[in-house]
Amino acid sequence: MSIKVTPIPAKKPIISGATASGTATRRVAAYARVSTANEEQATSYVAQVDYYTQLINSRADWKLVEIYTDEGITGTSTKHRAGFQKMVADALAGEIDLIVTKSVSRFARNTVDSLTTVRSLKEAGVEIYFEKENIWTLDAKGELLITIMSSLAQEESRSISENVRWGVRKRFADGQVTVPYPNFLGYQRGSDGRPQIVEDEAKLVRRIYRMFLAGQSFGRIADTLTAERIPSPGKPNNRWYLQTVASILQNEKYRGDALLQKTYIQDFLTKKQVKNQGEVAQYYVTGSHEAIIDPETFDLVQHEIRTRKGRRTHYPFTQKLQCEVCGAWYGSKVWHSNDPYRAVIWQCNNKYKVEHPKPMPHPTSPEIETLFLDALNNYLAGHKQIAANIEAAILKVMDTSALEAEQADLAVRMEGLAALMTKAVEDNSRRSQNQEDYQQRFSSLEKDHAAASARYQAVVAEIESKQGRAAQMRHHLNTLNAVNPPVVEFDERLWHVLIDHATINPNGDITFLFKWDSCQ
Repeated sequence: MSIKVTPIPAKKPIISGATASGTATRRVAAYARVSTANEEQATSYVAQVDYYTQLINSRADWKLVEIYTDEGITGTSTKHRAGFQKMVADALAGEIDLIVTKSVSRFARNTVDSLTTVRSLKEAGVEIYFEKENIWTLDAKGELLITIMSSLAQEESRSISENVRWGVRKRFADGQVTVPYPNFLGYQRGSDGRPQIVEDEAKLVRRIYRMFLAGQSFGRIADTLTAERIPSPGKPNNRWYLQTVASILQNEKYRGDALLQKTYIQDFLTKKQVKNQGEVAQYYVTGSHEAIIDPETFDLVQHEIRTRKGRRTHYPFTQKLQCEVCGAWYGSKVWHSNDPYRAVIWQCNNKYKVEHPKPMPHPTSPEIETLFLDALNNYLAGHKQIAANIEAAILKVMDTSALEAEQADLAVRMEGLAALMTKAVEDNSRRSQNQEDYQQRFSSLEKDHAAASARYQAVVAEIESKQGRAAQMRHHLNTLNAVNPPVVEFDERLWHVLIDHATINPNGDITFLFKWDSCQ
């Protein structure tokens, strides 16, 4: 069955009231935009371009300049719309007399942007025609209608944004994890929509964790991976940055968990995304997907990061050698840097600032390494007793059950206080009451909430500290168990894992303090 389409001509011509008497051909442009890049919207985008091309070419008094377009870009701001900005620039340059667009909401959902653009074009003698609302901006009533319609469009955008935000938070509350797979090393989207391990990439993630636990800094790891020309996630030039390494080492998704709502959209008009500092609820999903890093190793790395904060760790002995006299750290210095006698020596950083009873020794790196091996082999002689002590400490001293119970109670209390504060504000807005009494009640609730919040943060920090120390001690013990004495070669990993620091006295003796000794 064939389909016949018979066009019915419009009874009223598309014409501006302000230019009804004009007969000259007008240079006309059209603006088309869709806000998402899905297939349905793409069809709408093509249809808009085709429609305006035919519309303008069908008019004898109109001459097509260009169809300006933006695809897959939101309309709440004109800031990032290249097509829109080019059209306005061309119009202000005198190349366009009339702009035709579908509606005010297609043009801009921001009232300020819309009015600012309309006024600047109006001053240049450029008219805009909004088809849906039948508004011509050079008409006397045009600006009033634009103000009203732009405000409605902005409110519509706000409503849509709120609905989208509610949907996102609902998915978060249901534990649905979203991962930026193209820039996320180690995972890809699985057939069930959940993160699935990419083993080749996972090996690199595990290596990065091992390198860090062996004492290497974020920057040193990044330099090593860059030198090896290993592809960096999301970086086409294979350049690794310390921020990339830091992100990998601190992302809970590698332990199989997911913290949701780390950021949020602060303003629906600007679409600015900011870090969530407690302004909106977060959700922590435990065991949301398969882990690449076991929880104990992940916790140990977080403890190491907190411990190293503010410390330079480029060399293994940096901030590990301490002057017994003044307490300052020893720093490295190169002697004979340009001849065969080149050597790295370590000297007190306060050598010239603090008076010492006699010149402090300045050992070389090989001398420190030799003395460390002697101390390590002596330490390993008491391995059985050390191991028993560490096991007992992990079981007894590092128990966090009481703190975790207090944390849960505080969370309930904070939620209850927040609900009471919300109710107090709502009651005050609905009925008349003594404002001094209201402010006193609200301030009391606010003070209690602040106190509970402060205690909650302190409990969380104490739990993390205890868990970190427990993980550190377990790592210490596992490292000891894997060593076969006597150790005859310096191992940077053993030095970092086992030694807290060493002190150097004026006689040149070095005393090594093992991390377990510092935890007793």
